[in-house]
Amino acid sequence: MTTRQVARHILLTGPPGIGKTTLIHKVCDHLTKSGVQCKGFYTEERREGRHRVGFDVVTLSGERAPLASVNTSDVPQGRQYTVGKYVVQLQSFETAALPTLRKKEGQHNIFVIDEIGKMELFSQTFARLVRDLLGSENTTVIATIPIAKGRPIPLVEEVRQRSDAVLFNEIYIEVLPMIADVSSYPNRKGYLSQYEYSDQ
Repeated sequence: MTTRQVARHILLTGPPGIGKTTLIHKVCDHLTKSGVQCKGFYTEERREGRHRVGFDVVTLSGERAPLASVNTSDVPQGRQYTVGKYVVQLQSFETAALPTLRKKEGQHNIFVIDEIGKMELFSQTFARLVRDLLGSENTTVIATIPIAKGRPIPLVEEVRQRSDAVLFNEIYIEVLPMIADVSSYPNRKGYLSQYEYSDQ
């Protein structure tokens, strides 16, 4: 029996440097020019000269806060969460990013999350919000996730396998008409209706 699946979320994945965050910027610009409001955040490298010394979280409203740093003196005392040489600044991330992921009831919500990754998922509150947003009927999520490599991250794999999301393994130009479809959500209820596919 064939069932029809309707994509509601867009997931971008690929190795570092392929252009996921660059595309997220283009998506946000496209939605804004289309008159569509979206909320959320993206991540940017923080550099000193040629050296990467950490990452910042930047909200779509322009607020910037540290996400991770190689300098442990930047991190408040207490339990430390590390990814490679970086120490995650959990409180800073939660203070800046979590308020951008609050839904407004009675309307369709579009959220940009760059990314759903190991650093961010040290926050249990962030993990709960991601699950809630992906499961909400009146919500569309446009997110980046890391490639499947090494030890699986349970929530990332859960997100990757969702039947209501379209996953792009590379950055293809065909993402753009999908974004245009999202921007017409008042008539389409937020669904990427032209991207129905069959589940055999």
